[in-house]
Amino acid sequence: MRNMPPERRARLDAMTDDEIERRALEDPDAQPMTDEELARAVAGRSVRLSRQRDGLSQPEFAARYALPLDTVVALEAGSLLPDPALEAYLGAIERDPQSVLRSLAESVR
Repeated sequence: MRNMPPERRARLDAMTDDEIERRALEDPDAQPMTDEELARAVAGRSVRLSRQRDGLSQPEFAARYALPLDTVVALEAGSLLPDPALEAYLGAIERDPQSVLRSLAESVR
């Protein structure tokens, strides 16, 4: 909105919240997300942020945490909602990646 022409900004500023919502709902390209779509987007963002925090590519993240690459790609694309076990595992990676790595290393001995 920074580069918006002043006339358009003035029109938007004059609209009520109800009018903005009504117009948005009338736009087929601006429909609200379902609860499941939102959950998939949140999960995907969380995975992406965890991966980027460590400077890893998708293949590197998948290999490091013993995840199928297709799963990482689908999560980040928002096309996969993790089941409770995967959600817990991803949460552990997000909270304490070093503990997860230690546990993985101990499990292959």
